[in-house]
Amino acid sequence: MSTPAVGRPQRVDARANRGRILDVAGEVFGKGGESASTEEVARLAGVGIGTVFRHFPTKAALLEAVLAREFDRLREHADALLGAADPGEAFFGLFAHLAARAPAKIAITEALLDAGGDWDGDAARASDRLRQTVGALLRHAQQAGAVRTDVELPEVYALLAGISRAAARAQLDEEAMARLLAVVFDGLAPHRA
Repeated sequence: MSTPAVGRPQRVDARANRGRILDVAGEVFGKGGESASTEEVARLAGVGIGTVFRHFPTKAALLEAVLAREFDRLREHADALLGAADPGEAFFGLFAHLAARAPAKIAITEALLDAGGDWDGDAARASDRLRQTVGALLRHAQQAGAVRTDVELPEVYALLAGISRAAARAQLDEEAMARLLAVVFDGLAPHRA
C-alpha cells in the first residue's frame, strides 16, 4: 500500500521511512535506471526490503511514486517563479532546470515501464500539473516580450524533450549543455528587426 488506510494516520516513523525510501529510490533509479534494484534502495535507506514493499507493493508502484514526487517538486519550483520580476529569466531558468533534471527522470521513467508500470496514474497527473505551470510561465514570458509569441507549449515541450534526450544519451557536460541551451533560447527569443 502506498498510502495509509483511510482514517488511520501513518506513524511518524513510517512517514520518515517512506520519505527516506523515496529520496533514495530517486537517487538509485535516477542513476541506475532499470538495472537498479529495490534491494539496493532498502539497503541505502536503512530499512528492510519488507518495509519498502509495505509502502510500495511493487517496484512499479515505487517508481511511479518517485516520478510523481519529482514532478510535484518541479511544479513547486515552477510555481515559485510565477511571480518573478523578470518573467523571461524565470521561464528560461525553469527550462534549464527541467533539462538538467531530465536524465534522472528519463531513467526512472524507463525503469517504470520496464517494471510493468504504465503512464496513467499519479505520475501522469503530476506531470500534467507541471505542464500547466510551465504554460503559465511561457505566457508570462511572452507577455513580457522575452519569448516569441508564435511559440506554443507543445513546441516548448518538444524542444525540452529533444534536449533532455540528447543530454541523457550523449552525457553532455555543463559547457556543452550551456551552449545547446543558448542556441535553443536564441531560437525562442523574439526576432529583432
